[in-house]
Amino acid sequence: MITFYPGPSKIYPQVEQYLQDAYRSGILSMNHRSQGFMDVLKETMRLMREKLAIPADYSIYLVSSATEAWEIVAQSLTQQHSAHHYNGAFGKKWFSYATHIVPQTSGSLFPINQTLPYHLFQEGEERAAFNRQRLSDYEVLCLTHSETSNGTQIRMQELAEIRSLTPALIAIDATSSMGGVAFDWTLGDVWFASVQKCFGLPAGMGIMVCSPNALEKARQVNDILRYNSLLFVHENFEKYQTHYTPNTLGVYLLMRVMEQLEPIAAIDQRTVERAAHFYQFLENETSWEPLVTNNATRSDTVIAVKGEPQAIAALKKEATLAGITLGNGYGEWKNNTFRIANFPAIEDEEIEQLRSFLRK
Repeated sequence: MITFYPGPSKIYPQVEQYLQDAYRSGILSMNHRSQGFMDVLKETMRLMREKLAIPADYSIYLVSSATEAWEIVAQSLTQQHSAHHYNGAFGKKWFSYATHIVPQTSGSLFPINQTLPYHLFQEGEERAAFNRQRLSDYEVLCLTHSETSNGTQIRMQELAEIRSLTPALIAIDATSSMGGVAFDWTLGDVWFASVQKCFGLPAGMGIMVCSPNALEKARQVNDILRYNSLLFVHENFEKYQTHYTPNTLGVYLLMRVMEQLEPIAAIDQRTVERAAHFYQFLENETSWEPLVTNNATRSDTVIAVKGEPQAIAALKKEATLAGITLGNGYGEWKNNTFRIANFPAIEDEEIEQLRSFLRK
């Protein structure tokens, strides 16, 4: 069965061997304060910094999930207010979760076929002036880089424009894109993801990458009462330790996968080109249409395809019989879309099999 589900998704085939290697190495029985484990964690962080081109002054942490990162941003980096701009179900969930911790949190929905800067600044001068003032007043701005529910994405040039207009910390949920496309890390202060998507690994671990400004803000907030206070997390990772008993197998597998991966620039080129070709294929060679019609807002890593609910239900049944798993729709698009992962672990030959199936 070939899976195009956008998370958990296909794992790298080499993981089968890495699982055996982990068992034989003894790492799975090591104390997480032992030198053996700390060496593995140190090497994992070194490889991530090298392969993902993470700046030297940004800190890398491993947490339980991207969802835990929502909690850390709200508890450790927000004193008064966070603002959430979102266009899909996962951005909305993050906003909703944050309101339970910081009640003053605000949220703003924008259309899937509008870029965020267009939505903020191109719909009337009065609205643009209002939004510029809001941006200048934000404490923490929360954005979703690749919205898994609808196949949209915020481009780096859009982030750069927003970055230039606000002194706020910028926190970015990159769950469906980190490891699949290249980032300008300096455009965000907190980037986070989970490993079950573009990293080609089993679910069960999250990644956070934080700027010096994020750590300085954590010191100002001084949240020290929780096991996952960012200050406590940072203190442990400075020693190549974790803030709780970790997913040791997950750490080891991440290290091994990072060893095998090309630098992110090469992965990015392949991901972006393959996405562009697939969108063209859908529009020119099939009866299906991308949900997102604006090229500027289409995701490179999750492709949402729209159609009539009955036709989609029939297609998914046919796909299963053909040995292909398509991703279900999600949220308000649950019944009238299906989703296709374009993650690095998926091979070109598998994409071609999907194309052949969709041509029928």
